[in-house]
Amino acid sequence: MRISVPSSHKLAALLALMLAGSALAQDSARERAQAQGDASMERLKDAVARTKGAADGHPHPTLPPAASGETRRRAFEALRRRAPAPAMDARARAALAAGEAKLAAERERQAKAISQALGLEAPDVAAVAAAKPLGAPKQWVPVLFVSSSMPVAVLRTYAQQLERVNGVLAFRGMPGGLRQVAPMAKLTAQILRLDPGCEGPNCAMRNVQLIVDPIVFRQHGIARVPALAMIPGDPTQAYCEREDESPRSRFIVYGDSALSGLLDEYARLGGKTEVRDAQARLAPR
Repeated sequence: MRISVPSSHKLAALLALMLAGSALAQDSARERAQAQGDASMERLKDAVARTKGAADGHPHPTLPPAASGETRRRAFEALRRRAPAPAMDARARAALAAGEAKLAAERERQAKAISQALGLEAPDVAAVAAAKPLGAPKQWVPVLFVSSSMPVAVLRTYAQQLERVNGVLAFRGMPGGLRQVAPMAKLTAQILRLDPGCEGPNCAMRNVQLIVDPIVFRQHGIARVPALAMIPGDPTQAYCEREDESPRSRFIVYGDSALSGLLDEYARLGGKTEVRDAQARLAPR
């Protein structure tokens, strides 16, 4: 079958028509893009003009300049001249008191739990909490200043003697620091247990109060231990609840001696009235 082939003139004409069509299409696309770009620029100009017009009536917010020294001075003077607010102060004091009460209750709960874990009976803890003051202001209480560094056997002997005279063992601080209660609770159990080999919550304890009170040490100028003082009133009262000039012992007796010997020395210094009751209680029966 014969296939016809176009001549070279016809091919040239066809190619020219195709190129012309492509050029027209490109020109049309270019014109449309130019028109769209012009329209976008016009819209942008209008938006900028509207924003500028609004800004003339409502300026943009800006950060204030740094306050000068004079401005700061006037501000502080105004604070100092502010009117007092008794109601607000009362609320703040009430909130502080409520917080302190809650903290005290939590400390008591933790101390009771530690006491039970280390063998201090719950009834004994309750009895100490409900105990009345040791006496009227005219009565004197033997207070023996001691240290946790002393042998436990010596502390147990003093506790046995102080129990007979309603005396008190006083420590300046707690072993391990004031933030650690467990070492002091353990030492207390070792001192007060009637049977040193007893373990658990059912161990019988001596009726002797132990206090940790650095203030009473400083008030009496205790430089070494053991030392005996006869303090009027209730030496077991928390030092934060006592007055700054709380009653003090007239004399301080130092020496590693039995309690009876310390009482005798106190009487010799001129304190016969203070030690009379304690000596009577400590006398052989």
